[in-house]
Amino acid sequence: MQIHELKPKHKSASKKRVGRGGKKGTYSGKGIKGQASRAGRKMVPIIRELIKRYPKLKGYRSFVVDDYSAVVNLKTLEKISKDGETINPENLIKAGIVSRMKGRGPGGYPKIKILGAGKLTKKLIVENCKVSKTAKEAIEKAGGTIK
Repeated sequence: MQIHELKPKHKSASKKRVGRGGKKGTYSGKGIKGQASRAGRKMVPIIRELIKRYPKLKGYRSFVVDDYSAVVNLKTLEKISKDGETINPENLIKAGIVSRMKGRGPGGYPKIKILGAGKLTKKLIVENCKVSKTAKEAIEKAGGTIK
């Protein structure tokens, strides 16, 4: 016996055509009457109306924000720091306030922004961090410096 002589053991059953009149399968699962039972029908999806309401954005992944700054408040710096201490990304990672993010900022250190929520009483030296206007005023008022 060769491969071209092989034949299937059972004959494949012929496909049953439904919804073509006669006694076998009159509606073919489409129900009775209406747009859904007609040939060539196109039902408009309800979700289309919801999609139309959303504001459209240009370009691929245009919603991605490029600013990956980790936020630290003054009240957090007040708790973790000592008087005259230097605040920079490296020290904040060691203290466990900020986690390291791959590819964010110089040397793998994250960009950090210090915000003015809370009170500050200690002199702090801030390096390599973005600082908000209110935080800058509070740091300078407490006798600290920003580099």
